[in-house]
This record gives sequence, structure tokens and C-alpha cells, in this order.
Amino acid sequence: MASSQELSYAIPAQFASVAYCTPTMVASWSCGGKCDALLGVKIYGTGGDGSDTQYWYVGYDANHLGAIVVGHQGTNPSELEADLLDLDIILERPNPKLFPGLPSSVEAHSGFLGTHSRSAPGVLVAVNIAMKATGSKTVYIMGHSLGGAIALLDAVYLPLHLPPDTVFYTNTFGMPRVGNQAFADYVDAHVTNLARITNKKDPIPTLPYRSMGYHHSSGEKHIVTTGTAFGDWYACKGQDNTNQNCSTGAVPNIFAGKESDHGGPYGAIVIGC
Repeated sequence: MASSQELSYAIPAQFASVAYCTPTMVASWSCGGKCDALLGVKIYGTGGDGSDTQYWYVGYDANHLGAIVVGHQGTNPSELEADLLDLDIILERPNPKLFPGLPSSVEAHSGFLGTHSRSAPGVLVAVNIAMKATGSKTVYIMGHSLGGAIALLDAVYLPLHLPPDTVFYTNTFGMPRVGNQAFADYVDAHVTNLARITNKKDPIPTLPYRSMGYHHSSGEKHIVTTGTAFGDWYACKGQDNTNQNCSTGAVPNIFAGKESDHGGPYGAIVIGC
């Protein structure tokens, strides 16, 4: 893929970085260089405590994306890696009150669902407020690591509760597997404009293992090198592509991974507040 195409992910990567900043900093858009690179954003809601509930925010970006933006905080990669290797990880059906009408076969990571459920109502309220205030019908959902998993769940959740003419874009960075095969198939069929961006030998996107019943949806954009300004990227076809230029093929087991690749750079962006 050409560098010009990767530029379209630079702004979402910046917004994913901002999600690591505290709600107080984000609410006043005073998070240093990360916020300074995205001037003109108006915030309509923030939340989370950075522990039981990851930080989140909803704003409107008039200058770059021209859209409502939803950002979700990630977490420490070593802690997340340990959690994702826990053999007690279970897949369960999403709460039908939050996810009405999903097929009974669709299951997702219980911990991700729990974390998402604590932020979802607040995010929905804030998005509705932003839509009424701005008239925008375009929503970008972004997150890195665990925040990417929550963002993907939002990409399933929000369209079930917002007007049908809303246009969604979802950009995740270093996201782990979120659900089972039926979940991945549902995402492929219903989540539009999804880019699942992975970086070199990052082990997190290869967890939890497929042998545990987890599967990635399509839409992977894998960074192969960072030797140039934006690196060499590879568009991976299908779900869990095992080509060595894709995450599943590049990291065949946890010992082949490189944790330092988890934070990026994604193009020119290193994730973090």
C-alpha cells in the first residue's frame, strides 16, 4: 500500500493516543502535544477511571475528519498479554439489552464485554448530544490495544441504537481478537469501513489464540517495516490471514512476538498520552 493511503490513518492514530489521557485533560483539550496536533476539537462527553473502566471520550473534529470522534483507552501490554493467555477466558453472548437482535451464535470475550458495558451507555448519550449539536451523521470510532477491542464492540453496538443513515468508520490499532467465528462473520457483514491496523511483531493481535475459539474479522492493514516515513504496509485479505506479511503469520506463537512493537509507530505515530 502506498504511503498516501497510510496518511488516512495518522489522524485516527492521534485520536487513539489522546484516549490514554485523563478525562480532565481531554475535556479541556489540554493534553499537550497530542491535543495540540488536533486543534479545534469540541468535547461532548468523557468518562472512565482508567482501571475498571477504560477512559473514553466523544468529541467533534471540525478541522481534520469533519466528524464525531469516539476514543477508547488501551492498557499496559504486559498485563493484557497475561490476561489474554489466561485459560479461564470465556466467550459469552453479548447483553441483548445493549446488543438487541444479534444472532445467538455470536459470542465475545467476557472481560471485553464487561468493560464495554460500563462505558457504552455514556458513549451513546454523548454521541447523540454531539449529533444534535453539530448535525453530523459521521462517526469515527478509534482505540488501541484493549481500547481497540472496546472500539470494535462499539462499532457493533452504536449502529443498533443510532439512525440508520449514520456513517461509521472504525480504526483499531494493535487490537486483540475479540470474539468467536460468528462474531467475526457478523463484523464482516455489518461493520462498515473497518481498518484493523497491526504493527510488525506485536503479539497482542495474535491473542487470545484461535485454538481457544477466537477469530479476527477482516480488514487488517499490517505494518511490515518502518524504514521510511510511513513504513511499508500490507493489506491482508480475509480473516486471520496467515501470510507472513500479516500479523497471524508474522507471529506464529507468543515467543516470536516483540512487545515493544505494540505501541507503534503506526505510520509516524507512537501511541500514548
